[in-house]
Amino acid sequence: MIKIYTVISCSSCKKAKDWLSARNLEFEEVNLISDNITREDFLKILSLTENGTEEIISRRSRAYQRLNIDFDNISVNELIQLIQENRTLLRRPLILDERRLQVGYNEDDIRKFLPRQIREVEMKNATENVRRYDLERQKLG
Repeated sequence: MIKIYTVISCSSCKKAKDWLSARNLEFEEVNLISDNITREDFLKILSLTENGTEEIISRRSRAYQRLNIDFDNISVNELIQLIQENRTLLRRPLILDERRLQVGYNEDDIRKFLPRQIREVEMKNATENVRRYDLERQKLG
């Protein structure tokens, strides 16, 4: 099951939810500000990062500027406590399933949440469209 962590005023969150809905993908939405998010939830997010905290912490957020913390030198427990108390530190949306995490909305990257069969069909259709386009250009040129 796909889980998407959002905030109400985030346009990227809305785009991601619309994209998932348009493809009939089931997802659970979690409001980063108001919903209960457990320590295990934050550990799951951290476990799926490729670059650790750098990937999920918004360095442009007011909370980040206010806290002035060296995230490279705090323990995981301190980090989770800090995020629980300052959820606006997190970039959004955070989209994840059992194996993958996407930070932010990117239409190309979000496709990884499509089932493999659908991705293969889309790739086949895209390849065929490129072939047709190339053939038409050759005829005109």
